[in-house]
Amino acid sequence: MNSHKHSQKLSAAGLLISLGIIYGDIGTSPLYVFKAIIGERLITPDLILGGLSCIFWTLTLQTTIKYVVITLQADNKGEGGIFSLYSLVKRKAKWLIIPAMIGGAALLADGIMTPAVTISSAIEGLGLIYHDLPTVPIVIAIVTVLFVLQQFGTSLVGKAFGPIMWLWFTMIAVLGLVYVMQMPEILKAINPYYAYHILTTNPEAFLIIGAVFLCTTGAEALYSDLGHCGRGNIRTSWVYVKTCLILNYFGQGVWLWHLQGTKLGDVNPFYQLMPDWFLLYGILIATVAASIASQALISGSFTLIAEAVRLNLWPKVKINYPSEQKGQLYVPSMNWILMAGCIVVVLIFEKSVNMEAAYGLSITVAMLMTTILVSVFLMRKKVPMYIVVFFLVVYGILELTFLAGNAAKILHGGWFTVILGLSIFAVMWAWTNGRRIRNRYMKFADVEEFFPILTNISTDESIPKYASNLVYLTSANFNTEIESSVIYSIIQKHPKRADVYWLLHVDVTDEPYTMEYEVDYMIPDKFIRIDFRLGFRVEQRVNVLFRKVVEEMVAAGEIDITSKYKSLEAQKIPGDFRFVVIEKNLSNSNSLRFIERITMSCHRVLKMMSMSERTGFGLDSSFVTTEQVPLIVDIPEPIRLKRVK
Repeated sequence: MNSHKHSQKLSAAGLLISLGIIYGDIGTSPLYVFKAIIGERLITPDLILGGLSCIFWTLTLQTTIKYVVITLQADNKGEGGIFSLYSLVKRKAKWLIIPAMIGGAALLADGIMTPAVTISSAIEGLGLIYHDLPTVPIVIAIVTVLFVLQQFGTSLVGKAFGPIMWLWFTMIAVLGLVYVMQMPEILKAINPYYAYHILTTNPEAFLIIGAVFLCTTGAEALYSDLGHCGRGNIRTSWVYVKTCLILNYFGQGVWLWHLQGTKLGDVNPFYQLMPDWFLLYGILIATVAASIASQALISGSFTLIAEAVRLNLWPKVKINYPSEQKGQLYVPSMNWILMAGCIVVVLIFEKSVNMEAAYGLSITVAMLMTTILVSVFLMRKKVPMYIVVFFLVVYGILELTFLAGNAAKILHGGWFTVILGLSIFAVMWAWTNGRRIRNRYMKFADVEEFFPILTNISTDESIPKYASNLVYLTSANFNTEIESSVIYSIIQKHPKRADVYWLLHVDVTDEPYTMEYEVDYMIPDKFIRIDFRLGFRVEQRVNVLFRKVVEEMVAAGEIDITSKYKSLEAQKIPGDFRFVVIEKNLSNSNSLRFIERITMSCHRVLKMMSMSERTGFGLDSSFVTTEQVPLIVDIPEPIRLKRVK
């Protein structure tokens, strides 16, 4: 935790880490933004100055003011990202889960698009040197290597990310500055009049705004990676990054100024800024920067999924920790889904210019959802209502305009992102609602009613001993309650005698790194409940945590876990522990509404594909028994059975 806090302090190392982790996506946007703005249009002074003005003000309003100044305030004990934000505000209203899920789904869809777009844009520069070079196989090869390497962790390459991205930003700034110095009057495009003029006079204003939006696509990453870098490092490094980006865009504007009255065709203004002798080096640096941008998004997707699992918004999936680095995790299932998605994108669209149509749509949706959640956060922080309304109206209008501009892309490839986002949202929806429906039919009993019978079973030697310590996981939030299924398992299904019965409950807190527990001796030395409070970024290794708690209780003399078998007791050997995991299955029911039945069918499929609770909670399979218990939904019809002689 200390190293985590240390990396968040404002320092040269922190600034370098910020450059490497955060700015990959937004930093590589000069590769394709201006090319997308010009498109097939005739190059005119209005288009160049209007495009530059739109870029400058989008980066200022959207990235600087909304994210760097306002949204970074919404840190959850130092952590950022849409699910951290949701954890901060979810108690305000139940419906807030919807924008959280939509935003999460949109960011994951973006994680599939970004590597394909950025790497394709970088590699296409090779066409300037080697004409007719097939870029698709090269892009697929790089994407494949990138995803295969994920399982080994990125701590080694991660150390090189900062210096490489610093080289990238310095390079694009110098390339742009050389051209800006040739024609300093290009800087007049900072005047917002030019943005207003092109958006009100150009019949293709919506298409232009959709292309302009690509310059801020990585803004969400600034907030998502708050936990890795810290607010001070992000705000300070952004000043440098924004300066480099603006210089490069304005440099491209100067280059385009000499092409008035013509069309751009397949030419990429970004690579035209480079002298011939530098082109190969420039393409190499661009490719590495694009790979780093992709890496940052892939890592971000893993973190997003891990948080979604802990918040019960996504099925339990295997999560690995490939290196000692804080926050470094690897989700195998998500890795291969992202890889397949990226390859499909490259095969369908082939060129970056075609991908740009599908790109940007999902991230606009994510930003709109962040705006909604930030507004609620500002209200929670007692910010004056008129400021909250002003924030919501200004960014609502701005982002809805961007969304309308990007919606024009749906027929030109945006349909792919829509399908992606909807599929991911459908998984979240089915999983959360399936759980909600199941929980609705879960029956709880008053635990105190069963104290006498549990004490009697524990001492009844006519029942064969099942385990010295019998452990159940419970979802009962109150220690006065217990699931009927647990009582059924101990008393009726197969009476289970044990020296000590344990109940373990895991509560996921709204803070990222909470690790607390509470012990309740319900029947002293016989029936004990432990409540774990774990942050939404903490791995739920119940087996390890439970062992640690028992060790502390033994050391404090609160419990004696020595085996009660005479031969073992004499040798002071600890008794055995056995976990019972109860899987509750909803029986087919006609009382559920049609939509609920579909939801439960999807939930059942997702449950079959996801990890079992045993694996999800890190329980040692050699000490676990899994029991299936039906959740009876329908009250059975009275059976009219007639006995005949």
